Amino acid sequence: MHKLFDEKINDFLFVIIFPFLLLFMAYYGFESSYVNMKMWEKAPDFMFSSVYAYRVIPNYLSVHVAEIFTELVNGFPGLKFFLLKHGSLFYHSVFVVNSLFFVLSSVLLYFIFKFNPSVFFQDIRIKRIAHLLAVFFIVITQYVPTNCDIIAIFFYLLGILLSLKYFKHKKGIDFLLLLALIFVSTFVRETACLNIAFFAALFVNMNKLDFTCVKEIAFLVIAFLLPYFGLKFFISQHVSFAEGVYLGKNFTSPFNLAGLCFGILGLYFVLQLCSLDQQIILKKYLLFSSPYIVMIAFVGLFWETRLFIPLLLTGFVVASHELKKYPAAS
Repeated sequence: MHKLFDEKINDFLFVIIFPFLLLFMAYYGFESSYVNMKMWEKAPDFMFSSVYAYRVIPNYLSVHVAEIFTELVNGFPGLKFFLLKHGSLFYHSVFVVNSLFFVLSSVLLYFIFKFNPSVFFQDIRIKRIAHLLAVFFIVITQYVPTNCDIIAIFFYLLGILLSLKYFKHKKGIDFLLLLALIFVSTFVRETACLNIAFFAALFVNMNKLDFTCVKEIAFLVIAFLLPYFGLKFFISQHVSFAEGVYLGKNFTSPFNLAGLCFGILGLYFVLQLCSLDQQIILKKYLLFSSPYIVMIAFVGLFWETRLFIPLLLTGFVVASHELKKYPAAS
């Protein structure tokens, strides 16, 4: 009983407290030269008049949590004075939301790494090292703080867990929950499409075509496209699908080239953690994720290395799972 209690305490410290402290240091110990969010008094107008307008759930949370947070802090003048010395109240409210979803993401990683682990990942020390690296990658990319990326990571990891559960148990409720999650998470960020890529990497057998698998993937694609194009149609702002085309800048700026190297070396690193069967799954995932990767090159910036995080997290997930008996590994 005493040993079990110690394990629970250690899990709590490692999965919740330690990741939270890492994020806290990133938001309050480092100054970002990329975007000075600490000075923003409220949600900036560009969140509602550019491509960011399509990130409905994060924008809604940013506005309303900031209002609630400000109202609460106004009742404690001493606390308000202290907080304003370290950033605007809007910045603190963004941290509150991001830290909540970050801790929840860490908890999801904990359960994902426990779900059908490979022999290598059955060692608690290996599992914790991988967990630490995963959360550390998320934290260091927060030099570009946003109101949507960590929320998107939470939904993405939840989708991964549902995909793994459906793949192992074939329960319809898990697939229906995955459909609903993809639909909802598209209102967070386009990262939702990567849940489809992960599902396809698990189920698609390159040697033969399974019609059931094709139908399921088609339903997932529809669950993504309906809100994606619905947002473009119903949001009244005259905004494009992207801020601009940065392909040339991505391959000429030393900063963007450094970001590209980070993504490539990170994927190479996680591939080295995988067995041959796991590498097949991960390579299929990268193939099905190619539209997302191409979009990063054209309308994203490689220097914003947070865009590579879902790919790297997937590498850790695939490396942690026993895939020898999976038919999709053929």
